Amino acid sequence: MMPAIAFPNIDPVLIEIGPFAIRWYALAFIAGLLIGWKYIQALVAKPPSAMTAKHVDDFVVWATLGVVLGGRFGYVGFYNLEFYIANPLAMLKVWQGGMSFHGGVIGMIVAMWLFARKHGLSLLALSDACGAAAPIGLFLGRLANFINGELFGRETDVPWAMVFPHGGPNPRHPSQIYEALLEGLVLFILLYILSRNEAIRRRPGILTGVFLVGYAISRAIVELFRQPDAHIGFLAGGWTMGQMLSLPLLLLGLYLILRPGRRI
Repeated sequence: MMPAIAFPNIDPVLIEIGPFAIRWYALAFIAGLLIGWKYIQALVAKPPSAMTAKHVDDFVVWATLGVVLGGRFGYVGFYNLEFYIANPLAMLKVWQGGMSFHGGVIGMIVAMWLFARKHGLSLLALSDACGAAAPIGLFLGRLANFINGELFGRETDVPWAMVFPHGGPNPRHPSQIYEALLEGLVLFILLYILSRNEAIRRRPGILTGVFLVGYAISRAIVELFRQPDAHIGFLAGGWTMGQMLSLPLLLLGLYLILRPGRRI
């Protein structure tokens, strides 16, 4: 093995006052929510103005609940169901970690459907705005994963490999950084460029589709370098759970991009 880059060993707890603690992951979630909120407001101000700024303000609470509840129950159901069946109270211990992006997507879909139905909005126009902003939260969340030293990559001898505190003595891929760049930065730039085109904004579902396809491809690539969850390992054919769960997102995204859609 080649010498590894030193892991920065940043304290996962940003501020701790007695029993009260603010962790980097919580800060990343809050910052992603606030920045995404303002970005969506700027996006929907452009024609065809599918919703108002007031709608965006109201939706923040719905989105937060959808992501948190969906992400938690998705992790419980997709990644560790047997453990939580045996320890049901552990489902409530979100401070101990365990959130699933794919579960968060399901939670967001439910939240968007209910909100759009309540306010008479276009579901796809709402999801386009949310999809364009989602890479902001993904970027910050993956950086928090890196700070926590979790979700690290497989063993490697690449020059930028790192020895993670909980990953054994051998250097590993910093796969959290790969995900932050692909799922976050690259996907955000792509969606930003597309969202500047009014013709695309007037075709509800295109931005949503690009986000889903972009995320699914990015996740599938990074899973080639990321260490699978120890209690799951590899699935049939060498697939990982992350790749398997990304396949439906890929198919749904392709459908939204290729389907004949109405302009608004």
